[in-house]
Amino acid sequence: MTMKGAEVLLHCLQEEEVEVIFGYPGGAVLPIYDALYASDIKHVLVRHEQGAAHAADGYARATGKVGVCLATSGPGATNLVTGIATAYMDSIPMVAFTGQVPTPLIGRDAFQEADITGITLPITKHNYLVQHSRDLARVVKEAFHLARTNRPGPVVVDLPRDIMAREVDPSEQQAEIGLKGYRVVRNCNMGQVLLAVNAIEKAERPVIYAGGGVIGSDASETLQELALKRDIPVTTTLMGVGCFPETHHLSLGMLGMHGTRYANYAVSESDLLIAVGVRFDDRVTGKISSFAPHARVIHIDIDAAEIGKNYGVDIPIVGNVKQVLEEIVIRLQPREGRCEWHHTIDRWKEQFPLVYPESYEDGRIPPQFVVEQIYQVTEGEAIITTEVGQNQMWAAQFYKYTRPRRFITSGGLGTMGFGLPAAIGARIGCPHLPVINIAGDGSIQMNIQELCTAVEQRLPVITCILNNHYLGMVRQWQQLFFNGRYSYTDMSQQPDFVKLAEAFGAVGIRVKKAEDVVPAIEEALTVTDRPVVIDFWVTREANVFPMVPPGESLYNMLGGDE
Repeated sequence: MTMKGAEVLLHCLQEEEVEVIFGYPGGAVLPIYDALYASDIKHVLVRHEQGAAHAADGYARATGKVGVCLATSGPGATNLVTGIATAYMDSIPMVAFTGQVPTPLIGRDAFQEADITGITLPITKHNYLVQHSRDLARVVKEAFHLARTNRPGPVVVDLPRDIMAREVDPSEQQAEIGLKGYRVVRNCNMGQVLLAVNAIEKAERPVIYAGGGVIGSDASETLQELALKRDIPVTTTLMGVGCFPETHHLSLGMLGMHGTRYANYAVSESDLLIAVGVRFDDRVTGKISSFAPHARVIHIDIDAAEIGKNYGVDIPIVGNVKQVLEEIVIRLQPREGRCEWHHTIDRWKEQFPLVYPESYEDGRIPPQFVVEQIYQVTEGEAIITTEVGQNQMWAAQFYKYTRPRRFITSGGLGTMGFGLPAAIGARIGCPHLPVINIAGDGSIQMNIQELCTAVEQRLPVITCILNNHYLGMVRQWQQLFFNGRYSYTDMSQQPDFVKLAEAFGAVGIRVKKAEDVVPAIEEALTVTDRPVVIDFWVTREANVFPMVPPGESLYNMLGGDE
């Protein structure tokens, strides 16, 4: 019994336990969409292919599963590129299927032809152009295996139209993985583990510096065991937010450019830095020569290429983060009682808490207050997605995350327009949790058309726009580093977001007074069958502090000291 290539594809996706595909149809993928017509796999029709990639990304981050998106050839495939790059920079497991012109036309500049494998080569873990029907099942299996193992990442599979439309014999499919040279990392160097244990037990001022690799390897509980066993303070990167409960007394919050003063001071004064699932990003380290100047460094990561790439380390350990932490924890002797290091950090926390002015000169709502009230009303039990900019940093600073996969943001690429489609993916993946997208008025306009997707899917996703009528983060840099010359960052000309939400079929709410913030959030949470947009008019020139100027030492923070 023969099957069309598209039917073989869907059968393979079912074997990979794919539950949902985010996509947009077109001519080159019509055979796939014809097969989807009678499939049990849910398809979510987005309004732009970039939205499909971000929604698959958000679904993957929220659930830990591989996200799947689908687009047609040419412009459909190229519209996925920003979303693929976003997933690549943040190590998110995703498989992107793209249509391609029939194989005889490849390389002939056919209508809607683009070399998507060539275009995405630098921003994928691997990519494929399927040229023979017999390879289809194997390629799909390899794609998912690559996406989810070792350091996760996106994989592109390019599917010519004739391969999808052709009748094939399923028995001829070669489904065995044939990845020569690719090995799943299963064991770590026990000698290095013992060195790490010894260093941890001898350290007087240790700090754990945790990143997205902790969440990606489901190692949050093991990380907490390590911290509690030795009473070690924990700071996280933006991508690591939530891997350690921020309400715990050992939490230092986020470090780096917009991290807490006490996190940056602690790292700068530590004598041992335990770096777990991180890449020593420039937004974390600041001036690299002055980063953690007194510390020996343990670096644990699944990707050997990251160790020593940006920062020299003393004890490198290549391995699955969770497995390595387990090996360390069972060998560590517990530490009793608090020491001078903890008292020093307590003083810093008391001196330099995250604060903001209760009011600003323009009389509008402090944006930090809005984020705090979202936290209070939801009691921390929500998935927060963000756009990119000031809204993103305030969401990281003023909402207290106590669990992994509850904070979803574009960290490495910093992609404006990420938050709303990511929220759609997260809500579909986790329907039992409220999902709130904290946005800026500039970033939300990048993919605001996905409100229509949320309406069609009857998803009660809430978008909270911190509307300062500026491209806020760019304006802040212009104020601080370009003598206040606000060059093309004024966003006073903008749509009426309430009317726009209603035009899409969503609920629109506008809030201009601080006393109306909580009632608006509470009202939004009662809506169960459609998205809600809340347009908060916040202080126009509020800044994100603390801030380490680019290229400066973590000691040299602006703000956050009042």
